[in-house]
Amino acid sequence: MTRTPRIVVLGATGFVGSAVLRELATRPLRIRAVARRPSAVPSGAPADIEVRRADLTEPGELDAAVADADVVVLATLYSAATSTWRIEDGDTAAERVNVGLARDLVGVLSARQGGTPPAVVFTGAASQVGPTRKEVLDGTEPDRPTGEYDRQKLAAERLLLDASAHGVLRGVSLRLPTVFGHGFGPTARDRGIVSAMTRRALAGDPITMWHDGTVRRDLLYLDDLAGAVVAAIDHAESLAGRHWLLGTGEGRPLGQVFEQVAALVAERTGEPPVPVVSVEPPAHAEAGDFSSITIDASAFRSATGWAPRTAFGEALRRTVAHLADTAGRDRDRDGVGGRR
Repeated sequence: MTRTPRIVVLGATGFVGSAVLRELATRPLRIRAVARRPSAVPSGAPADIEVRRADLTEPGELDAAVADADVVVLATLYSAATSTWRIEDGDTAAERVNVGLARDLVGVLSARQGGTPPAVVFTGAASQVGPTRKEVLDGTEPDRPTGEYDRQKLAAERLLLDASAHGVLRGVSLRLPTVFGHGFGPTARDRGIVSAMTRRALAGDPITMWHDGTVRRDLLYLDDLAGAVVAAIDHAESLAGRHWLLGTGEGRPLGQVFEQVAALVAERTGEPPVPVVSVEPPAHAEAGDFSSITIDASAFRSATGWAPRTAFGEALRRTVAHLADTAGRDRDRDGVGGRR
């Protein structure tokens, strides 16, 4: 009798991890969803899902979480008090999660005796490459990250790929572009630019840009990203040992994207669209904030057959609808109505 693989999702209540869990749950697999808070489990899913609460930075917790794993999805991310993904230089608490868990995972898996090394799918970032003059990235660029977040992501990736080269695990790093959408569960908050500006518009505030709106971003819908992670699991043997870029292949001017957001929010609220305005960038802005990025993901597509399935307009509409509904529930709960 063929043994059903055990897939462990680390960070299963996060923005990316919750979407991956939701996608995997549609298959007859054995899944262990690991996070500090209880994971929301899709109802009626054919998968056998075990929910484990654990602080993976505590001794022994990671060992127990991945003890019998055939596949590990490392989708953990440090959650600071701020509402963004940005990290201050020298943030040791962030390093403990973003890099330390990768280091710990290599140590745990190094102690295994015999058998096929487990596959580890890591969710990195396309911005790990650092500032570059290229607008279209294909994964061949040298890595020269300048921001702390990107340096930590690159350090974790290198730990895993080095362990892959030594046969400890089969490491696959997926470098993500700007991702947007809505996760599965109350803690799966999107801290990206699209959702942040949607929240501003829903509050009646202007949508602000640190540039003139011509800066382009390759925007990938969360559900399509989850499909890419599952495709990476399916093709881990051939993908192992390197990083792969994900994206749609289209760089969209952020000014136009935000105008779409304002219009969609206006449809929901019945109010005029909020203005989209340029403002002075803050002191913490990085060079990458002003660089246009488009992703050539043809290598990953050719290797796996994956492709984004959701039209951008529809993905944006779903995102706005979800955030509007969430804002409405929060107002009802807190007894607050109207617009600021």
